Amino acid sequence: MGTVKMQAINHNNSRDLKRVNEAQGISYPLPKRLYSLPEAAHYLGRTLWSMRELVWKGSIPIVREGKRIFVDVSDLDSYISKNKTTYI
Repeated sequence: MGTVKMQAINHNNSRDLKRVNEAQGISYPLPKRLYSLPEAAHYLGRTLWSMRELVWKGSIPIVREGKRIFVDVSDLDSYISKNKTTYI
């Protein structure tokens, strides 16, 4: 098959898959679950170094992939919930 014809078939298949996923409640683009440390720091409104300190203290669990470190967004949300306080 020619390259152009093959690309058209792949494009149609991906469009059909997208329609099926949207019908099942899957939206595009998919939200990220794992954030790198700089992304996690931005999410929390902290500096990269303060984010590293949270990881080193064990306040936030990490996911390792080789040398790369990721933080689960649900762990970031639970960190925020655990550290909420009010002043009386």
